[in-house]
Amino acid sequence: MSQATPPVTPIPPNPAEVQASAQPLVQPLLANAAIMEAVSRQSYPAATLYVVATPIGNVCDISLRALHLLALADAVACEDTRNTAQLMTRYGLHKPLIAAHQHNEREVAGKIIARLQAGERIALVSDAGTPGVSDPGAKIVDAVRLAGLQVSPLPGASAAISALSASGLIHDQFYFVGFLPAKAGQRDTLLQSLASVAATMIFYEAPHRIIDATQAMLKAFGPDRPVVFARELTKLFEEIHRCTLGEAHAWLSADSHREKGEYVVLIQGAPSTAGEDQLEARRILSILLKECPVKQAASLAAQITGQKKNALYELALELKGEHE
Repeated sequence: MSQATPPVTPIPPNPAEVQASAQPLVQPLLANAAIMEAVSRQSYPAATLYVVATPIGNVCDISLRALHLLALADAVACEDTRNTAQLMTRYGLHKPLIAAHQHNEREVAGKIIARLQAGERIALVSDAGTPGVSDPGAKIVDAVRLAGLQVSPLPGASAAISALSASGLIHDQFYFVGFLPAKAGQRDTLLQSLASVAATMIFYEAPHRIIDATQAMLKAFGPDRPVVFARELTKLFEEIHRCTLGEAHAWLSADSHREKGEYVVLIQGAPSTAGEDQLEARRILSILLKECPVKQAASLAAQITGQKKNALYELALELKGEHE
């Protein structure tokens, strides 16, 4: 069990970030004694590195567990001490900060390990979102694990998953690419290598490169490929737009504000080949034929795959004959 600590007193929502109509719902939730008691009674072992997700935009997008752990931690390792100090102040928290950015991760990992071995709890955060996902932190986590020490995640905001959930791009798989190379040649080579990927692809892009990156995606994937632009997620000017890559340049150019703010760009994966469709149809029909008559199996398979029922009926007869 965790040592006793004073309860965290969350700050009221920022009117610029949360609509006034939502405030009556938020404040009673945060003030609920039973919820805060449940948070404080959970176990937060010492000698542990806690990977803590922080808001990607809206300051209210932080979990109660994260707030409690940040109050409990002996120190906070962070990407930029100025940004983290400002965020912590918003929540009424003040902790020693350890600068842990991409240029010093290996060096600072040794210091963090020494403090963990002394029994401290260290929180690891990035400037926004989940550490180690296109942000510093992965090398520190790796070093701590190799030292035989415990690492525990406190999940929360992630720009990639937030954008995917609102994209409407339907696929069982996604491929997280992150930031594209800054150099055009390297970027184009990478995009060409992804042209046949069937999974939904997720990219991060800076606003000053969004038009060039989109033009490169158009060249690599073609004009008909669906794309979703998610800009300024969870912030006041959040914008999520879906179109084809052929339409993307016109949309980006229609408003100068669209060259501002961080982007998550999602590209629908390459369409399945005829061979892959046939293999999937055979797999589904083989399962259905164990429980259903041929006609019903073909009808259900058509609904599942979107393929023509007559062709699936003929394939079902073929499969049925193979097993008789």
